[in-house]
Amino acid sequence: MGVRVASKRDYYEILGVERSASGEDIKKAYRKIALRFHPDRNPDDKEAEEKFKEASEAYQVLCEDEKRAQYDRFGHAAFEQGGGFGGFSGSGFEEVFGDLFGDFFGGGGRRGRSRTRRGDDLRYDLEISFEEAVFGVEKTIRVPRLAACKECDGSGSRNGAPRETCATCRGSGQLRFQQGLFSIAKTCTSCQGQGTILKDPCRACSGGGATRIQQALSVRVPAGVDTGSRLKLRGEGEGGYHGGPAGDLYVVLHVKEHALFTREGNDVICDVPIGFTQAALGAEIDVPTPHGKIKMKIPTGTQSGNVFRLKGKGVPDVRGYGQGDALVRVVVETPRKLTAKQRELLEEFARLSGEEVHPIAKGFFDKVKEMFG
Repeated sequence: MGVRVASKRDYYEILGVERSASGEDIKKAYRKIALRFHPDRNPDDKEAEEKFKEASEAYQVLCEDEKRAQYDRFGHAAFEQGGGFGGFSGSGFEEVFGDLFGDFFGGGGRRGRSRTRRGDDLRYDLEISFEEAVFGVEKTIRVPRLAACKECDGSGSRNGAPRETCATCRGSGQLRFQQGLFSIAKTCTSCQGQGTILKDPCRACSGGGATRIQQALSVRVPAGVDTGSRLKLRGEGEGGYHGGPAGDLYVVLHVKEHALFTREGNDVICDVPIGFTQAALGAEIDVPTPHGKIKMKIPTGTQSGNVFRLKGKGVPDVRGYGQGDALVRVVVETPRKLTAKQRELLEEFARLSGEEVHPIAKGFFDKVKEMFG
């Protein structure tokens, strides 16, 4: 049995894990305790600071196989009198938390951030006509965007002068501060975490490497699109920073309403008025579709609201899966003004027809009579 030093708590007990715990379990336990008792979260709390130091010391030993084996065999005595443990350096804390605490305390990780950065994506709202949505169209749009500066080729430096290592952080992009038993990294304010600075920035872009332009772009709108359809143009968004790749441009389509047609999926609906004599006797009429006028037969006895389908005269599927239909919905018009002769003829028609020629109306009023007497 190893010799235990009574003045110190057992490292496994401090972290709240079994002696058989895996390395990952030990790391999770330490992370939980460190987050809870970190001095920056508990200012002027001596008890929390001591618990944080205690947990950090325990983790420093148990996170390494060799040190853990020595501790399991000899206990705290393995690290007394120069037994191999040189005190808590803070490296265990940085290993476990990495960028998490770098961001929490204002830093950004161990190294300076990369100078290059992808440009932002852009959105452009484009209005097109109903016919353009049905058949497709080629449109030219003008998009305000950031592009690589022509004066410096996107480098941000005047006359191609190279960037110099930041003297404040010595190129690391971070400044380290000692706080208690460990160090904290913060983003260098002189170079904004880049590690380098421009001594002679480009006057055209002020060192940013990009300028705002108006760019004309040709957009091919495929047949069959509808309001809300979105087209993606790769690399046509904002220019990248310091030579980074450009973002993408998303063109969002808005289809204008049509005077005659409404759309339902890939089908097109059109309301066509007909006279009541055409509905009663039948007729042949010209009906509009997106593909032009088509002659259509109106059968005898057609009722207002009847729908007739014209196959393949609708909108092509934007993915290439066939084509919709044209739906013709007839609306029977009742004349508003009658001549004396027309009125006489209609009254004669009414006397001759009786209710038998109105089966729908007869059925309706029979039900009313049945319900209300």
